[in-house]
Amino acid sequence: MDQNETAEILTAFRSEMAKRIVGQREMVDGLLAALVAGGHILLEGVPGLAKTLAVKSLAEITGLSFKRLQFTPDLLPADLTGTLIWEQGTGTFSVRRGPVFANVILADEINRAPAKVQSALLEAMEERQVTIGETSYPLPDPFFVLATENPIEHEGTYALPEAELDRSLLKLLIRYPEPEEELEILRRGAALSPSGAEKKGPPLAPVLTAAALARLREAADAVHVDGRIEKYIVSVVAATRPAAAEGLYRHISFGASPRASIALSRISRIFALFAGRTFVSPEDVKAASCPVLRHRLVLSYEAEADGLDPDAVISRILAHVPIP
Repeated sequence: MDQNETAEILTAFRSEMAKRIVGQREMVDGLLAALVAGGHILLEGVPGLAKTLAVKSLAEITGLSFKRLQFTPDLLPADLTGTLIWEQGTGTFSVRRGPVFANVILADEINRAPAKVQSALLEAMEERQVTIGETSYPLPDPFFVLATENPIEHEGTYALPEAELDRSLLKLLIRYPEPEEELEILRRGAALSPSGAEKKGPPLAPVLTAAALARLREAADAVHVDGRIEKYIVSVVAATRPAAAEGLYRHISFGASPRASIALSRISRIFALFAGRTFVSPEDVKAASCPVLRHRLVLSYEAEADGLDPDAVISRILAHVPIP
């Protein structure tokens, strides 16, 4: 795939998403980057910022099967994966597959689910399979989980385990729109249908087919990563670990694992591809650092006392690690 074809696919994807999503360029590019990389995403934002709409739109643009799972405290693992059904006529059990057997899964408000449900989803995310009874069943390919999390509600929620967070390739923050963007959102959503319900967005064309996605992945694999850039990636990730920080990063209790180094390299290549380059630059690594690392750091009480969030800590790390 040449740069022109990559640019055409990227432009078409952004144009289709813009029919329903106003602004949110970081989120839109992050969704596509994770899809190309074959990873999962954690979306965090307050209610009303179009998290669900973005995921539904992504499924339409790709033409993939889509299921939405509303996570609640009384949800059971079988509600997610499926269960065995006793067939009276044959005297045997049959498998009834759950909603997780789809290409694109929206795990809405994932932090409301108890530990058993989160463990069942963890197997699906990591192994790309689910176990029903004594048999494991492969999930469709591609399999893409987009989990949403509400950062302002904590009553009736369960903290996501670090193992589950680490298996999310990216964590994207959905921010409030700019005044001009919100004005456009208002104009789009102000009209009512005859029934009084809000109008749905326009239909989207499936511009990101399976073939186009495969070509994007091949192009991303062809992006060159210099040895000095690889050492820079390892240095950035290693700097998140308190044992290697020599007291400089007292705001971090636990740092990122080698899985973060792999993710940072993959997303940096994809960002370089989106920028129309055939090689990874330090700026690509910097741009990928926050979405790759922000959910993989466990901050200390000192960070909270100093009013620092993960992005602020990552910015300090990037400022400290020498650029090749």
